[in-house]
Amino acid sequence: MELLEVYRCPEFIYPVVFAAKFKGVKNAGAIRQRIVKAATMEEGPERDKERDAVNFAFINAKLITSLLHLQTAAVQALFASSTETMRTKTLHSEIIWNLNPTNNISEAIKRYGVSDDMTDLIVMHIASWEREDVLQRMRNVVDGELDLLANVSQVTDWETVIKHYKLDQEPAFKDFTGSTP
Repeated sequence: MELLEVYRCPEFIYPVVFAAKFKGVKNAGAIRQRIVKAATMEEGPERDKERDAVNFAFINAKLITSLLHLQTAAVQALFASSTETMRTKTLHSEIIWNLNPTNNISEAIKRYGVSDDMTDLIVMHIASWEREDVLQRMRNVVDGELDLLANVSQVTDWETVIKHYKLDQEPAFKDFTGSTP
């Protein structure tokens, strides 16, 4: 398996989705600060450069249950873009919004986006063409060890997932106390 997953969706304007998982991330707080800085800088070449550097969806891996969970959020973002029904400003924030069970973008970013203390991170990028430099660009931002994305369910925090999706009253999860349902 590759450390950088590539999904092709030729029916969309942006047909290529890249995804990678990092473990042992040491600079999550710095990444979050860079995202905020890039969003608040005044227009100009420096802002464009910084926005391009962090032009990814940074996702809390502990809240992702499977590859299908990620792929579904990405395809929903692509569909919303193609039908001009996006609820956020970018495709990458739309992925994060689609992961959250409510319609609150601030809550989605807080729960599913990068936070200061996280150590397991998924980085996604949507593009209109295959880019050879995507993995290197991810590595330039994230100080962590690449891990197989297929291992994502090994770090899932099921108790938090159950809480966020309000599954605690569902019979299948009612007595859940383990690491996987």
